[in-house]
Amino acid sequence: MHAISIREPGGPDVLTWTEQADPRPGPGEVVLDVAAAAVNRADLLQRKGMYPPPAGISEVPGLECSGTVAELGEGVTDVHLGAEVCALLAGGAYAQKVVVPAGQLLPVPTGMDVVTAASLPEVACTVWSNVVLTAGLVAGETLLVHGGAGGIGTHAIQVAKALGARVAVTAGSQSRLARCAELGADVLIDYKSQDFVEEVRAATDGRGADVILDNMGAKYLPRNVSALARNGRLVVIGMQGGVTGELNLAELLGKCASVTATTLRHRPLEEKAAIVAEVATQLWPLVEAGAVRPIVHEVLPVENAGEAHRLLEDSGEVFGKLILKMP
Repeated sequence: MHAISIREPGGPDVLTWTEQADPRPGPGEVVLDVAAAAVNRADLLQRKGMYPPPAGISEVPGLECSGTVAELGEGVTDVHLGAEVCALLAGGAYAQKVVVPAGQLLPVPTGMDVVTAASLPEVACTVWSNVVLTAGLVAGETLLVHGGAGGIGTHAIQVAKALGARVAVTAGSQSRLARCAELGADVLIDYKSQDFVEEVRAATDGRGADVILDNMGAKYLPRNVSALARNGRLVVIGMQGGVTGELNLAELLGKCASVTATTLRHRPLEEKAAIVAEVATQLWPLVEAGAVRPIVHEVLPVENAGEAHRLLEDSGEVFGKLILKMP
């Protein structure tokens, strides 16, 4: 097979399309003929040498893909050869073939093409596990999503609205905020010119956000706590704004609020399988009904992975997900 390799830590130009050995499935695993992979910010960090895959996982980047089941490992009985699926991965998606634990497979949603389905597993599992399973967002509550125009953000807006919640988002331009509004966002905050704490309080009669989904980490930590409502839940899923911040415990205690930090990539297989199963039963019906839809900015050939990384890293124009299509 061919796959994208990272020649050395560095910029987008270190991504090269090279011939590599075909993967073989172990017990409980399948091999997919990959149709497409999606690009995530974690892939950019891996390319720079800052986010290596877990031990024993392919060095090929990519945390989600779609394709056709080509080979079954020992003990796999609940999926059949030729099935069109999409998959949550710990790595290996930018390739013509990839090994996947069977518990991390999802069916391609009814009515969706297999290439578009590549954009769903990582965002779906991230949003559902954090916003619903961890933070417990329910109808009538307010969710604040940082980075509303990104892959996670565009998905989170739709999931929260489908659950009956009110959604506030931050983004870096009025045009991106307008597109978030088209997806259902109620409160639109330009983080370059507005204070999200003030805006969220104003929009909630001073109460604050019940749940905050944060990709910034340290930079936003004090203000996120200030933006929380009583019994609010802050879930940190990224560190774009640094890893070390100051936490005002008195303010947190006074609100009976909580701060949780989570990741998908390094979770045990059984935890990932449980999340995937929950997504299949609870979220996939919303996707198939059209209440939650994939937002794809552009589909590029996988050989242009470097260009995709450049677009995501340097451009403020990407809205939703970038997909890499296999030849």
